[in-house]
Amino acid sequence: MTEIPVIAVFDVGKTNKKLFLFDEQYRIIFERTARFTETVDEDGAPCENLESLRLSVFDSLREVFSRKDVTIKAINFSTYGASLVYIDEEGRPLTPLYNYLKEYPEELSQQFYSNYGGKTAFSVQTASPVLGSLNSGMQLYRLKYEQPEVFSRMKYALHLPQYMSFLLSGVACSDITSIGCHTNLWDFKQNNYHSWLIKEGVLEKLAPLFSSGEVMPAAFPGNSYAVGTGLHDSSAALIPYLVNFHEPFILISTGTWCISLNPFNDTPLTPEELEADCLCYMSFQGKPVKASRLFAGYEHEQQVKRIAAHFGQHTGRYRGVEYDGSIIRQLKERNKQDAPQPEANKQGMQASVFGQRDLGTFSSDIEAYHQLMLDIANQQYIATSRVLKGARVKRIFVDGGFSKNAIYMNLLAALFPDIEIFAASMAQATAMGAALAIHSSWNSKPMPNDLIELKYYSVTHDATL
Repeated sequence: MTEIPVIAVFDVGKTNKKLFLFDEQYRIIFERTARFTETVDEDGAPCENLESLRLSVFDSLREVFSRKDVTIKAINFSTYGASLVYIDEEGRPLTPLYNYLKEYPEELSQQFYSNYGGKTAFSVQTASPVLGSLNSGMQLYRLKYEQPEVFSRMKYALHLPQYMSFLLSGVACSDITSIGCHTNLWDFKQNNYHSWLIKEGVLEKLAPLFSSGEVMPAAFPGNSYAVGTGLHDSSAALIPYLVNFHEPFILISTGTWCISLNPFNDTPLTPEELEADCLCYMSFQGKPVKASRLFAGYEHEQQVKRIAAHFGQHTGRYRGVEYDGSIIRQLKERNKQDAPQPEANKQGMQASVFGQRDLGTFSSDIEAYHQLMLDIANQQYIATSRVLKGARVKRIFVDGGFSKNAIYMNLLAALFPDIEIFAASMAQATAMGAALAIHSSWNSKPMPNDLIELKYYSVTHDATL
């Protein structure tokens, strides 16, 4: 039997931990999913079970290395961001993997921002809205002041993708996709680490910065596979699009959050954009990617429950609702007289437009659902428009849950009549991005150009808003 050359990619989300094997055509030939029970840190706050995650990596690799039909050429990682593992000289973790949703001490936050120029100026420099523990650099600052003994014993603070890479390579490194994403660590104006890291003695705790395409040899003798540095998941998901499309585009990655990513917009963030929950990610090529966030997936989930309860229906009924242009026309006429327009709250968690509507005014649950999608599409238009500048965008790609929602897609096409709107589908974009990032290190074939399946949505007359 001929062994198939493959890359193994660990894709670690907050809920599901997955392992994929991709062949040289980027087909998934093996998939394994695990879930771990959370543990708690010393304050009783929930957090990832780091030891379970570490053991799972080695258990999974033992399984795939025992297969006779494949040969592992490389391993890479993509994980959620804003999470740091503090290791000592021996590479052992010194603390739990603190949750990025853990409440941040207000006094410490005020101390930090007053020392470093105030929230507005600092946020502009680092392209990071003030997000507490979600700014992972603030976790490091907290450790220094709350646990100085641990801070002094720490050799390196590694973002989670790089810690997983370290487990197999023994090489501690930093990666720009993690360092550059709402961390408060990177000065986008200077294109370097922010000066506060030197003043606080934090810079020496960060491992050397590697490029996202670099690989290291495996730490275990007798193994010839390459180990990637690991990537932040949002940046990894963008890679297949950057590889396949070169004309300016925006990707709206939809899930709980709907994130509009424009890799062709390098205009500096303004205080107003930061206030409206815009930020910058860093691409695997080290270029800023302007992004805006909308809490639309969460809003959809909550309001669908409200509609279903009011009309005595099951929430599953709304998964495949067809687009009805006549309903949209009627709703738009009605909305001209009465349209609630609340302001956005902090961190993109908009006050609900649909949540203020009286469900008793709708003749059916399907009409109410069309209104929900109309409200979400209008908010999406505002959020996406915030990152539209910088280059003449010709296409908007939508991936994730809303790409399968015909009402959302038709309304988006109407809202952006001068831009081509596509629903994009691709198996496991994040994991595939991590594989593509180190393509030349494991794959003997040329980069494929058919990774993404597209469905075009044209503007329909009755949808024009």
